[in-house]
Amino acid sequence: MLKESGGKTKLLGGKVKQFQGFSTSRVPNMFSSSQFDAATAFSGGGFMPSQSQSSQFVNSTPSQDKQGRDTQGLLSATVKQISEASQSGDEKPNFTIDGVHVNNVKVVGMLFNKNLRSSDVRFGLDDGTGRIECIRWVTESADAREMDAIDGDGTYVRVIGHLQNFQGKKQLNAFSVRPVTNFDEITCHFIECIHYHLQNSKVQLEGGASAQPQMTNSSFSTPVRGQPASVNDVSVQYNTDGFKGFDKLVLNYLQQPSNVDREIGVHVNELSQHLKAPVEKIKDAIEFLEREGLVYSSIDDYHYKAVEGC
Repeated sequence: MLKESGGKTKLLGGKVKQFQGFSTSRVPNMFSSSQFDAATAFSGGGFMPSQSQSSQFVNSTPSQDKQGRDTQGLLSATVKQISEASQSGDEKPNFTIDGVHVNNVKVVGMLFNKNLRSSDVRFGLDDGTGRIECIRWVTESADAREMDAIDGDGTYVRVIGHLQNFQGKKQLNAFSVRPVTNFDEITCHFIECIHYHLQNSKVQLEGGASAQPQMTNSSFSTPVRGQPASVNDVSVQYNTDGFKGFDKLVLNYLQQPSNVDREIGVHVNELSQHLKAPVEKIKDAIEFLEREGLVYSSIDDYHYKAVEGC
């Protein structure tokens, strides 16, 4: 959970007690005079799991998992927010967090109860606000290598996946599980969660019941570009009109059908060769697109995929 002490934000629980002087290069310029009650929105259990929990997962398949990635974007969220998310009754259900329709989420927390099987890996995730059960399908060698990189119980990981509901219990069908190597990422993730909570809640208050924002990432200025990411509250397509030309070139290449179908994603060197641009420029563009929730790293920090449906 987050706690205010002496004007500094501290993340309490587990091995991580305090972060001072962390880099904010990957965090949007998001706060001014807004106030936020962290205890209310992110209260919950500590990082360390106290006992094993039995897991029940939807009888989905790897192909269904791939279809499930077809959504309108990616939202940084806490387990508490996910547990309180409402669900529509449509045939293809959407979850709603702070009035935003979302199926794909990013969660950062501690892994526990890791269970390796021939076709999948099942585990629990505790982010300090609650716990959620996750499943990662293993259909290719790259999937197996990704999960082998996770040491086991007690490891902090970043999980990107598709929300689903089974017998009234929310679960995460993961398609990217990466170990946290820099604990600043935990702090940055919670700051992102606060930012999107405040921004989306503000849209609801200003627009009333008729406001139905469809995009997970609301308009804000980034420190790298200083360009607002334009958001259309009605359209289900992400509006990239505010992006610089090179950012759109990178995104367009990642969104090509042949690249979307590649499980391991596209290497930054391939992007550099195809777009005839330095690797550092490619990384800057990817960092921007990653903050916008449009791309994510797959098997390592050099391979990236576009979030489908954006």
